[in-house]
Amino acid sequence: MHSELRSAFFLFMTCNNVVKYIEEWAPKEIAWEQDNVGLQVGSLNRELKNIMLCLELTEGVIKDSIKQKCNFIFSHHPLLFNPLKNLDTQNDKNSILVEKLIKNNITLYSAHTNLDFTKDGVSFQLAKKLKLNNIDFLVNLNYNQYKVVVFIPEKSVEKLSEKIFEIGGGVIGEYENCSFRTKGEGTFKGSSKTQPYIGRKNKQEKIEEVRLEFKVNKWKLNAVISTINKYHPYDEPAFDVYPLGNENIKYGAGAYGNLTKALSQKDFLSAVKNNLNLKNFRFVNGNKKSIKKVAVCGGSCSDLINTAINKGMDAFITADIKYHTFHDAANKILLIDAGHYETEIHVLSEVQKRLNKILSNNKKIKVFKYKGSTNPIIFYNN
Repeated sequence: MHSELRSAFFLFMTCNNVVKYIEEWAPKEIAWEQDNVGLQVGSLNRELKNIMLCLELTEGVIKDSIKQKCNFIFSHHPLLFNPLKNLDTQNDKNSILVEKLIKNNITLYSAHTNLDFTKDGVSFQLAKKLKLNNIDFLVNLNYNQYKVVVFIPEKSVEKLSEKIFEIGGGVIGEYENCSFRTKGEGTFKGSSKTQPYIGRKNKQEKIEEVRLEFKVNKWKLNAVISTINKYHPYDEPAFDVYPLGNENIKYGAGAYGNLTKALSQKDFLSAVKNNLNLKNFRFVNGNKKSIKKVAVCGGSCSDLINTAINKGMDAFITADIKYHTFHDAANKILLIDAGHYETEIHVLSEVQKRLNKILSNNKKIKVFKYKGSTNPIIFYNN
């Protein structure tokens, strides 16, 4: 967490301070390209009072937010997914909710697929709820990283690298400030229009330089290039940018892990029901007598079933599975549809924990989880 962001939490806080922290964990740029994440309604510049967390916005959530004096609502599902053609505050449900937010000066922010795709996000929390160990992504995102190579005088390396690290360059998984440095000889001849930092214009020069290499995520690349141009001593810095196909260790889809000990299918199904507090769920039998290797994906992730099978998983838990998809998976993997709401709701506890941590020095601001259910599905019990 950046020092300026950290200090903001001890002084005057705006909704934007919270958003910056959330997006350090779940960057908007990793979201599905057709998703609508980020600010939904209101202003991020208003002073923060209290925070309400919910899976999706309902009138009940707004009512409870007003009661708890919350002027910032964090939702997982975006309220505004498709463009509004008009604001019909009498007949259209979303328009009615927007009006209530505006009238009560409440800011609504959503982290959807970016919260799905980040480490310790939706699928990781589902895996933890099922008591899986050694959790990792089922599929890592790729093609969203670059390698940047900068050629710079040795005495300027530390200052420039420090500035690059400050804005998020040089991160590899759980490691920060990662770089590789090689000494070499650089040559140049500046025209009469140049202002050489070393040597003279119109004269061939040879100088000792360092080749500084580091990785950067796609959404931080422009900031890194601006930093190079600002802090590099040369009037025309020499640097290269290479797109990478590496898997990104910190971002991906789904998750998998192992149970502490193998369970029979009957015992595993019972554990799923109890751990996720389910009234019922749908499943199809797999091809294993016991279950130990388990894959999960919160929400609608039927497209990852074959990935789970190819990775040798004994079971896969997700939601919104179609009838024919169950047919295709039968006798290949224990496939469980545990419900959309039921597989995603657990991430709110992680969001609350993280926000409480950064608010530990500001006792006036409280973080609430909506106590009601926003699940529109009702189970019939005769």
